[in-house]
Amino acid sequence: MPATLVRLVPALLALGAGVLVVQAEPAVDPQVRLASHRAIYDLKLKKSQGSRGVQSVRGRIVYDFSGNACEGYALQFRQVSKLDSDEGKAAVSDLRSTTWEDAGAKKFRFNSENLLNDKITDKVDGQAERRAEAVAVSLSKPKDKTLEMPVGAVFPTEHMRRIIVAARAGKSVLDFPVYDGSETGEKLYNTLTVIGRAIPADGKPPQDAAANFPELAKLTRWPVTISYFDKSDEKTVMGGEQVPVYSISFELYENGISRGLTLDYSDFTISGELTSLEMKKQKACP
Repeated sequence: MPATLVRLVPALLALGAGVLVVQAEPAVDPQVRLASHRAIYDLKLKKSQGSRGVQSVRGRIVYDFSGNACEGYALQFRQVSKLDSDEGKAAVSDLRSTTWEDAGAKKFRFNSENLLNDKITDKVDGQAERRAEAVAVSLSKPKDKTLEMPVGAVFPTEHMRRIIVAARAGKSVLDFPVYDGSETGEKLYNTLTVIGRAIPADGKPPQDAAANFPELAKLTRWPVTISYFDKSDEKTVMGGEQVPVYSISFELYENGISRGLTLDYSDFTISGELTSLEMKKQKACP
């Protein structure tokens, strides 16, 4: 799962107040074949701590992914979350997003809409293109604007493919910026991806919807944690280490399907159980 999409909108978050580091490289392994699929994750509060006083979270993610290594990859994504605080306040966030990324990781189109309590808070529409010296971004919403991101920034599907390549090679850490067109389309996140020890095909059988698919039982998967850092955020903890905006953990199959989500927002943590999975017919390359 392009994990950068799995977030609560800022207004909802505000309720209640030796390893080997692999830098971004221009090419990806063509042997990474991402499965077209539709997955549903049911969300609930796992734990709450700190000052926000979150009492409960309920929600759902619908993740509809399709494409191939010739024509590119399309994603239709929706996340609806209801969060209740200990002050009796409640907020419902509804994030809807569609994206397309070409197979060469050079072009990226994105369109998203955020609603909070049924009111639109923001809309984003734009595209990005990787050029020789930078990633050029052109926005039509929320307003017409052009800007540039560092040439080393990667798009979400490319991020996922690089994680799989690194995991297969036995690497443990990836470190590079990711651009996903989120928020106003001007946000760039630095990411730190930690890949755990491989879970073999015959090990630790899942108990969720993934258990219904024998083809998944034949695949290796890895525990993965991705932390997202705001480049402009100066908040630090003891020792000067930057605090992540949030992090997401999950088990990643080598065909790109994810299960066992955990979203950590520091003050509270949300779990996402894979409750439905549909394997879509894979369109072959011409």
